[in-house]
Amino acid sequence: MQAKIPVTVRTGYHVNSNTPSEEYLIPLKLTWTETGALEGGAIVYPKPSMEKYEFTEKPLSVFTGNFDLVANFKVAANAPAGPGVAVGKLRYQACSNKACYQPKTIEIAVPYQVQ
Repeated sequence: MQAKIPVTVRTGYHVNSNTPSEEYLIPLKLTWTETGALEGGAIVYPKPSMEKYEFTEKPLSVFTGNFDLVANFKVAANAPAGPGVAVGKLRYQACSNKACYQPKTIEIAVPYQVQ
């Protein structure tokens, strides 16, 4: 089972990719805290862009605009039929062209139906 999780980064901002080009940068990271009848698998991130900004000498690995994260799940062998919700946390560090801001974590909820 796969779930697409749409992400929107406001115009004029970017978030560090899941594989930032500098150690001190906070990566975009999705983790599951509660999956119910599902078992969390790999998260597929889009291909990042390498962008140059005023505050850095080297290009940074970033995401901008609208993109999807793809979460892979496996239905647990003993999963009861019916609805459920997988809950996770998306941690990111947003930056403008001039500066980066404090990292934030938001909750992500993915509804599902076990047949």
